[in-house]
Amino acid sequence: MTSQISCVDLVRIFSGQGVEVQALQGLDLEIEAGELTAIVGASGSGKSTLLTILSGLDTPTAGSATVDGHDLLAMRGRERNQYRRDTVGFVFQQTERNLLPFLSAAENISMALAVARSPRAQRAARVEAMLDVLDLASLRDRKPAELSGGQRQRVAIAVALANAPRVLLADEPTGELDEQASIRILELLREINENLGVTVVIVTHDEAVSDHVRRTIQIRDGRTSTEVHRSVSTDVEGVKQHIAREYAVLDRVGRLQLPQEYLTELALRKLVRLELESDHVQVHPATEHEVDA
Repeated sequence: MTSQISCVDLVRIFSGQGVEVQALQGLDLEIEAGELTAIVGASGSGKSTLLTILSGLDTPTAGSATVDGHDLLAMRGRERNQYRRDTVGFVFQQTERNLLPFLSAAENISMALAVARSPRAQRAARVEAMLDVLDLASLRDRKPAELSGGQRQRVAIAVALANAPRVLLADEPTGELDEQASIRILELLREINENLGVTVVIVTHDEAVSDHVRRTIQIRDGRTSTEVHRSVSTDVEGVKQHIAREYAVLDRVGRLQLPQEYLTELALRKLVRLELESDHVQVHPATEHEVDA
């Protein structure tokens, strides 16, 4: 199966005042159509840089990146604008970047349709559909300043979904919300993924988001380092069991990043000793005696 989102050896370098910062250092990523995925990592790990590239707001320095058949390195002008209108929807952390303050909730959704040149005769029905999906009908005439943080973020998601994108990208969508509002937004994104079939990618530093997605990808130092896959199974007695398995990401040249807690627990640093078994590889901390020898 061809991935809907694919990044190979993705590099992004920022330069300024004689200093270069490598935000992405050969990142690899594969996401299938219809997945609900969280990308987590500390500040400066490269996760937001990745999202701005996937959204078409930025261009990588090297490597390859495709979303829904669009080559993000080769896109220019008109194709890039159309890609940002039709293929991806983007939700910013700061709701003021998603919404026009002088328009109501319904008018903000309608404006997104107008910018995308959606047929005028179809706009009203689409606005009503988005208000219904996001449970915003009673708030349709309120302007952003008259809404709570969670309500504004729901309107922002409605705006991002207005043009029926194939992929929804959310950058820290709960970053400015309290715990209850955050849970509601995360559950809403899960419902959108399940009911509309939209591929949803959530970038966040909050690892609590993991409880609401099936796959969590951690980025560290500009590369994907580990993944956690979640599933639900039913045992012989009919009891549901929630299963979470963690995997290290092995790139094309054989590099992998072990979880930080493993490094700390076993005092792994600099050199490690590897032993190849018939069906696995053992990793041992190298002793001073071994290194000196």
